[in-house]
Amino acid sequence: MGLLSNMKPKSNTSRIAIIAAATVMVPALSGCTKIKSHQGYVVDNVLINSIQPGVDNKQSVVQTLGRPTFTGQFSDNDWYYVSRSMKQLAFGSPKPEEQTVMRVQFDAAGNVARVDRTGVELAANISPDGDKTPTRGRDRGFFEDLFGNIGSVGGFGAGGGQPGT
Repeated sequence: MGLLSNMKPKSNTSRIAIIAAATVMVPALSGCTKIKSHQGYVVDNVLINSIQPGVDNKQSVVQTLGRPTFTGQFSDNDWYYVSRSMKQLAFGSPKPEEQTVMRVQFDAAGNVARVDRTGVELAANISPDGDKTPTRGRDRGFFEDLFGNIGSVGGFGAGGGQPGT
């Protein structure tokens, strides 16, 4: 009984401070959550594995897998089904977590000739080189760009027309 009598109830200001701290911390910590996203075809391994060379044709592939994500650039007989799952932490760059690219090749008659699958091992990280695109030519300064054409555009003999016309 003596121990409980020495304890004082918390004041309203300390309760308000705790609530305010929790109100600030919850949104701040939620910014650190992992964001997952999915792009492209939703992979169903049973359906993908059911496509067989020599058995299926374009119509049966469309009925089984649906329309392809895209077709080949040089041949309409290459169909691609692309699926990618990405993860991203707060404000970081998204990184591929899983990726499946399935290529279905058809012969001239429209029958499946080959089925290839690749994964995230072929995903490449492309980093641009700096903030500027290198260009050929001479390196001109600000004032050369600003005043470089004075006297050369529309002058006599430069095809600018005759004076007074």
